[in-house]
Amino acid sequence: MATRDENLKKINDELEMLSDEELDGVAGGTNIESADDSKFLNSLLAGTRYHQCKCYSAKDLADDIETRLDVLLSWESVGIEVKLGDSSKNLYLLNGKEISRDAALAHAKKTVGKI
Repeated sequence: MATRDENLKKINDELEMLSDEELDGVAGGTNIESADDSKFLNSLLAGTRYHQCKCYSAKDLADDIETRLDVLLSWESVGIEVKLGDSSKNLYLLNGKEISRDAALAHAKKTVGKI
């Protein structure tokens, strides 16, 4: 039987082989990703004319549809449509075209003028 350290090394070796996009799907799932989005959007949109959502935890987002809607409205206010993922990751769309989460974050910064 493998030791804990051996198992951790094996996991880390596997993660090193994944791209950042693949890691997005493994690392957190939709609620953790959306919680991170809420923190980013809350900070970015503070004091602007855009819809500023509150900061939420993954548990908040799992338990309440209104919290998810708050995050989606903030994304929408900067021109990004988000479709919540099943359990792996969210889908980010700009003008109907799928983009990466990093591209969505960059677009939000550019839209608000905080490049």
